[in-house]
This record gives sequence, C-alpha cells and structure tokens, in this order.
Amino acid sequence: MAVLDTFSLAGKVSVVTGANRGIGRALTTALAEAGSDVVLLVRDAAAGAEAAAEIEALGVRAAVVTADVTDLDSVNQAAEDAVAAFGRVDVLVNNAGTCVHRPALEVSAQEWQTVLDVNVTGVWNCAQAFGRGMVAQGSGTIVNIGSISAMIVNRPQQQPGYNASKAAVHQLTRSLAAEWAPSGVRVNALAPGYIKTEMAPVDNPEFRRHWIEDAPMQRYAMPAELGPSVVFLASAASSFMTGEVLVVDGGYTLF
Repeated sequence: MAVLDTFSLAGKVSVVTGANRGIGRALTTALAEAGSDVVLLVRDAAAGAEAAAEIEALGVRAAVVTADVTDLDSVNQAAEDAVAAFGRVDVLVNNAGTCVHRPALEVSAQEWQTVLDVNVTGVWNCAQAFGRGMVAQGSGTIVNIGSISAMIVNRPQQQPGYNASKAAVHQLTRSLAAEWAPSGVRVNALAPGYIKTEMAPVDNPEFRRHWIEDAPMQRYAMPAELGPSVVFLASAASSFMTGEVLVVDGGYTLF
C-alpha cells in the first residue's frame, strides 16, 4: 500500500461524540474527507442534522444518533443504532467533554461530578459500548480526546476537576489499549493544546499572556488543525501504534 493510501478511511464507519460543534465538528469533517461514513453521536438532534448535511455534501454517508454519554443505557442504544444504520463501526472518537473554571475550594460537588461524568464516565461508556463490537469483529480504532491538562497545571485559570479527568482519560487509553490489542483493536489519545472554540476564549487578554505568548509557536490552533492527527490515529497509517498519547500543542508543554 502506498504511504498516502494508508491514511484513507474509505469504506470505514466512524462515530464521533460531541460532533455538532467545535472540535467535534471539525473532526467529523476530517474523517469524512478521508472517506469515512460518519455517525454523529450528539444530544441535540437538530444541530446534529445540520452537521450531517455538511458531511453528506462531501460524498459520504452521515447519520445522527442521539445519546447522553453519561448514561450507559443511552450509549448502548446508540451503539445499536449506529450498527443498524451502517452495519458496523470501525472508528470511535471520544470527543464530548466539559470544563469548570473555578478554584478547588469553590468547586461544588455537582460541578465536580459533572466534569467526571462527562469526561471520564462518558469516555468509558462509549469505549465499552462500541469496543464490544470492535472486539467481536476483530478490528477497530478508538481515539480518545485527552488534553495537555493531563500533563500540566494550566494557568491562570484553575480547573482541578478537568485536569484530573483528562489524566484519567490518558490512563484509561493505555489500559484499554493493553487489553484489546490481542483482539485487533487499537486505542490512542490525542492531547490538544489551546484550540479556538466556544469553550476556550483564546483571544481574551487575561488568558493570552499564559496560553499563547508562553508557547514556542506563540499562537493558538483552529479545530481543523486537529483533523489530520485524528485521521492518522484512526487509519492504517498508525497501524503499529497503540496506547499512546499524541500531543498537538504548538510546543506548549516543552516549557
């Protein structure tokens, strides 16, 4: 196989959680451009339908499946719906996430639990539900969206729950990779740096000093810049890679 052909996802079916906006929407586009049919796993069916229409315009199939990633029964049903729509699932991108910016002594019990429920339990639920089918078919790739926050303590904002949750995602990635490798399923993580989204006010002066100016490349990234890395991790281009965390941060974690 020629080297560029290894990046192709033609004939594959990918599921992306939190796919209707921000990073998730950019990743669905990248997977579709690589040839994959895409299942958008979202909570808002209307917003998902708009994104799906854009995906279909790229010449692949798209389907919208609704689920709350924190509810295992809901996720199990979504896995069944995805297989019913396209026959199988080859790629899962666990992108759905949330964050609370608040000092540790001010974080409420509910805020702490919400962050862990979405960022850790949500990844676990989806990995288990879709991984079951991958293990049964003897192939599949899972890409968990982690964060540089798993490796550093961000500043100036305090976000202890988010940092802890993403560290858990990285370790869960390694654990699943070790367990499922003999079954032909690869599990890796992508750890982005500062990306311009609705959740990350990268242009805010109070954050720019630490988020942008401290980074070697002295800029933030747009969501689309993560697309090629996810295609790499999802495709045969990374066929001998599992249990790894790919950092895409403009060099931020070098310092």
